[in-house]
Amino acid sequence: MHSSAVFLIEFGCIILGLGLLGRFAGRFRFSPIPLYLLAGLAFGEGGLLPLGSSEDFVAVGAEIGVILLLLMLGLEYTASDLVSNLKTHYPAGLVDALLNALPGAATALLLGWGPVAAVVLAGVTWVSSSGVIAKILGDLGRLGNRETPAILSILVLEDLSMAVYLPIVTALLAGAGLAAGSVTLAVALGAAVLVLVLAVRYGRHISRFVSSDDPEKLLLVVLGLTLVIAGLAQRLNVSAAVGAFLVGIALSGEVADGAHSLLAPLRDLFAAVFFVFFGLHTDPASIPPVLLPALALAAVTAATKIATGYWAARQAGIASKGRWRAGGTLVARGEFSIVIAGLAVTAGIEPALGPLATAYVLILVILGPLTARYTEPLATRLLSRLRPRVTAVPPDSTPDGTRDTYETLDDADTVGHA
Repeated sequence: MHSSAVFLIEFGCIILGLGLLGRFAGRFRFSPIPLYLLAGLAFGEGGLLPLGSSEDFVAVGAEIGVILLLLMLGLEYTASDLVSNLKTHYPAGLVDALLNALPGAATALLLGWGPVAAVVLAGVTWVSSSGVIAKILGDLGRLGNRETPAILSILVLEDLSMAVYLPIVTALLAGAGLAAGSVTLAVALGAAVLVLVLAVRYGRHISRFVSSDDPEKLLLVVLGLTLVIAGLAQRLNVSAAVGAFLVGIALSGEVADGAHSLLAPLRDLFAAVFFVFFGLHTDPASIPPVLLPALALAAVTAATKIATGYWAARQAGIASKGRWRAGGTLVARGEFSIVIAGLAVTAGIEPALGPLATAYVLILVILGPLTARYTEPLATRLLSRLRPRVTAVPPDSTPDGTRDTYETLDDADTVGHA
């Protein structure tokens, strides 16, 4: 009875604290993710007040949080949208992977962590935070801007890439050999292709089977199906998150909309628990030794993400200011980076990887809204100083021989709100 009371008090304090932190972040219009991570650091190993009784339950809640994050991500897209994005924007996805994964891999190798940690840290630095970026676009009123489709296409391709990347990481962390790792990857790819084909051809039938006019029944069926598929995926050594993502893709139409609205509060609750859980397993004393590498890596990958967004927007025919806005918006890292690092922390491959990832995400999730807002005006101001704005036109260049002047203006800007 006493242990049960302690558990309820501890877990209640966690939920209440997360709610207050979320309200604080909402008041100042920034992502609550860094506050959740800091809360985990405060109540975890080496923190101010380590938890005891509720830690096992928090671990289960964190796993459910990852599954719900990926399920909700899958519900955002239809299979046809994913196939269309893959065909149209895959060059941007390749540039994104090349520019942003390599710095992470190189950092791990320079620190002497080995090839497995290099693959993990490459994923941490590669993937932007869809949740944070969606909030940034909404807060800044840029959802209707011409550069926004280029931003979203990169995020979609990153999400699709996780269906391939996560099984690879899972196999490597499990110590599987080449043959076992190849089988795991083949199973994951086969499942992804099968789900996409079924969703494109029979998506309506699948959604009709799951559909229900009763919100309670719809919630139970979708959540139960997701947990079963995630468990089966994990049983096959494929990431449970990938299984949840594929369930989300398979559902479409009114079912996807209804499930999204029903599951959103659960997603927010368990995702917050997940970030706290990650912080719980990071000793605050382990962060200062890796703070300098985290700052350097954050600076480099902020620049490479800006370059990625600029390139993608340029390929889409967006004007200069929109290119800079696209680049600055993509800087934030968040949930996926922590998910990937969490796999490595659980496997215990490198003690310093968790603290480095925590510091790295904290830096970029705070910096991301700032780069989204100020990259374009700063770049415009800098470029205007580097080039002459007023150029004299020679007399013989006009029909009547008179001298005229013209100002070099920026190319046509975006439609929408800056």
